[in-house]
Amino acid sequence: MNKPNIVYILADDMGYGDMGCNNPESKIPTPNLDALAGQGVRFTDAHAPSSVCTPTRYTILTGRYCWRTRLKQAVLWPWDPALIEPDRFTVADLLRANGYRTACIGKWHLGWDWATKDGAPANQGTEYGVYDQDVRDKLSANIDFTKPMRGGPIDCGFDYYFGDDVPNFPPYTWFENDRVATLPTEPKPDDMFGHRGPAAPGWQLEAVMPEITRRAVRYIDESGDAPFFLYFPLTAPHMPIVPTAEFRGRSQAGEYGDYVCEVDWAVGQVIEALERRGIADNTLVIFTSDNGPEHIAYPRIREHGHYSMAHFRGIKRDTWEGGHRVPFIARWPGVAPAGAECDALTTHGDFMATCADLLGAELPAGAAEDSVSMLPLFKDGLDSGPVRTFAVHHSCSGRFAIRKGDWVFIDAPSGDDNREPAWFKKERGYAAHDFPGELFNLKDDIAERVNRYGERPEVVAELLELLSRVKAGHGPSPAPPADGIPLSE
Repeated sequence: MNKPNIVYILADDMGYGDMGCNNPESKIPTPNLDALAGQGVRFTDAHAPSSVCTPTRYTILTGRYCWRTRLKQAVLWPWDPALIEPDRFTVADLLRANGYRTACIGKWHLGWDWATKDGAPANQGTEYGVYDQDVRDKLSANIDFTKPMRGGPIDCGFDYYFGDDVPNFPPYTWFENDRVATLPTEPKPDDMFGHRGPAAPGWQLEAVMPEITRRAVRYIDESGDAPFFLYFPLTAPHMPIVPTAEFRGRSQAGEYGDYVCEVDWAVGQVIEALERRGIADNTLVIFTSDNGPEHIAYPRIREHGHYSMAHFRGIKRDTWEGGHRVPFIARWPGVAPAGAECDALTTHGDFMATCADLLGAELPAGAAEDSVSMLPLFKDGLDSGPVRTFAVHHSCSGRFAIRKGDWVFIDAPSGDDNREPAWFKKERGYAAHDFPGELFNLKDDIAERVNRYGERPEVVAELLELLSRVKAGHGPSPAPPADGIPLSE
């Protein structure tokens, strides 16, 4: 088999229930994503490693849980230094070492080692990963935007980078490789969404998705004979919700739904480019999201009757399923069976081991320690048996959960990081409890209504012990254990 091209499309804050193929009651048309699912494998139990974006992006590229780094909760904020360690082996390193051209086009949000005018750390005066608006607003005055930034995609295995880093963070400008492409010489207008800070003259939020899509298509169009890896992390449907005029009114779920339509269009543009080049049949395309939907998912239910989290409980930031169970499609013509559905447990961190398995490559010692190959699932679906028996989940506030088989244990009094609305609790039948943790059987209770912490202490004890071992460095355990709690009740 020729080495396949690999395109990894990562939506930003898109819920499991936003795609029509996942949710027949979705109010958002997603014809390109539905077609992609019909041409490949749709995974129904795929999970982001965290319910917020920076940790997920770290894990996708390294095969390592982000809570093993110095970022123990939340995300990186403006002027924080690079999160990926200088000696950390990435999936882009792996693929480039095996003859691939590598590109990242879109949102980075993994930090940069910014040059400063006085040589002080760019985030001096504030803690790494902690938001202090007044302090961070002042830091931009010390950034030297004329000099290259280290620690970004170019230092993490990518041959090329183009993007805007984070759509609602300064600097509001384009980045290309290790520099800002246009100097941000003006303050962000007060009426423009986002954190205060410097911006390029005339910066338009609505222009971001069309431009990164155009760049991704151009990269495919101009790719030569060597195989390529295109990591295409979108900025949508993350806030600011800024669909362009051609997508406004396309959905029945407000401007957010229209923005998801723009995500669907971007996916369609990539597929068309692959087909135009005649390389679609030798390209593995993955589409997924970095976490569950933003808090505006709740008012959207009341206004439009659209459930971005589908039948799951929780949204972005939460430890409940809706915070990290995400859409996931893999299309690989001639390898992945068309129209297949796979309900095996997987995580985004499995991408690294999958690429190594695909290439027959050996990973360096200490690399991708939390990654398990999904290749058997791409080829054979569930006929291959499970590739992993447990996975660790992590919330914005740093709370842990662990999943094994049908059971999920949340090591906190609640999976809530968002103040779940009272009306939603009533609608779904959620009741308060006094236990120090939560235990749900997802086979019987996918909506996580019945906390079984008190009635199954042996399950709690085993999952807590397993979580402790994973935190201490125990690997991902791809093979089912010989004893312990069953995978299903």
